[in-house]
Amino acid sequence: MKCLTLNTHSWMEDHFQEKYDALLRQLLEGTYDLICLQEINQLMTSQEVSNPLNYQALACNPAIHEDNFALKLVKDLAEAGLNYYWSWAYNHIGYDKYHEGVALLSLTPIVPRDILVSDVDDERDYHTRRLLSVETVLGNSRACFTSLHLSWWDKGFQGEWQKLETALSTVDCPLVLMGDFNNPTDQEGYQAVLSSPLNLKDSHKIAKEVSGDFTITADIDGWEGNSHQLKVDHAFVSQGVSVKSSKVIFDGKETPVVSDHFGLEIVIEL
Repeated sequence: MKCLTLNTHSWMEDHFQEKYDALLRQLLEGTYDLICLQEINQLMTSQEVSNPLNYQALACNPAIHEDNFALKLVKDLAEAGLNYYWSWAYNHIGYDKYHEGVALLSLTPIVPRDILVSDVDDERDYHTRRLLSVETVLGNSRACFTSLHLSWWDKGFQGEWQKLETALSTVDCPLVLMGDFNNPTDQEGYQAVLSSPLNLKDSHKIAKEVSGDFTITADIDGWEGNSHQLKVDHAFVSQGVSVKSSKVIFDGKETPVVSDHFGLEIVIEL
């Protein structure tokens, strides 16, 4: 089973079309079972879509618009013969003009739910954070996958993680959490995840094959003034999940840079 996570920084990148085409090529070549995406934007003023292709709706969301970045990907992938079920969980207004959220695409049918992890629930407050969690069956195995975009340590992360931990504590199948944790490897937030009663492991620590050390390199949005190479995009899995490989991609090496974050690709067995 092959999975990918990427903070897309959607519609915000210079040379957008070139980077979008590179992302689309990799998704087609990779044929990922699950794709977790963050910063999935749509203009607040763009046209609504009455019946988005393969979309599994959530009550917390505004209507899907024609420029929803995940919808664009799903339609272009479908035109190339790769059909994904998908959902999107709305977080807050971004850059004063976007509905911003997290998305998840799956080759198999999904049962999605949103998890409000912030103390506030106001689209005008950027602290509002919702995660997208889905259950799906791949092969003969059922698993719960979560696409997430959390806050920084001491800026909301602790409370968000506690709420997520509580929400997932009753799930009776293996967990796979993928996304932008905004907490670098081995620092406080990362350690809080590893010490959680959810009993999770970092794919990059337990994989048989590991490639890449970091996913951000400069003072990008949210990391202003940063001069370090940090891995803030992670995949955490339940103890019983076997990780064959964990690889940083879209880093300008084998795959081109398509966002202000690099992506993370994992191959797992449930």
